[in-house]
Amino acid sequence: MQVTKIYQKNISIPPKPRGFHLITQLILNALPEIESISIGVCQIFIQHTSASLTINENADSTVRVDFETFFNKTVTENDSDYLHNYEGPDDMPAHIKSSLLGCSVLVPIANGRLSLGMWQGIYLCEHRNHASSRELTITAWGG
Repeated sequence: MQVTKIYQKNISIPPKPRGFHLITQLILNALPEIESISIGVCQIFIQHTSASLTINENADSTVRVDFETFFNKTVTENDSDYLHNYEGPDDMPAHIKSSLLGCSVLVPIANGRLSLGMWQGIYLCEHRNHASSRELTITAWGG
């Protein structure tokens, strides 16, 4: 019978500029216990409503720039129809972008490594112009 191991760590990411930021290595550095799991799962959850997480291209930085361009064209600021703007013109658009992308990603673990594809990385998607630090909960489990 294989024993299930469960590891969890809360981390704080210092404020980042608006955009899409690779954080895969940060996740691995924060929870090195992933290496002890042969078969399992890792969940990364962001505890915010104006930033999000996603998985995508990790090699070409222009992909991250294009993501930002797309989201800014799709969810515009200063829309007079938005009622929620207490924290500025990027407030409601940040919440919408966060909901579109989501607050967590789930990645399989195989042989002590995240089973990401060769060109995949985990992004912190910062949707605010002047963000604060971001809190993540990383949970890995398996045997």
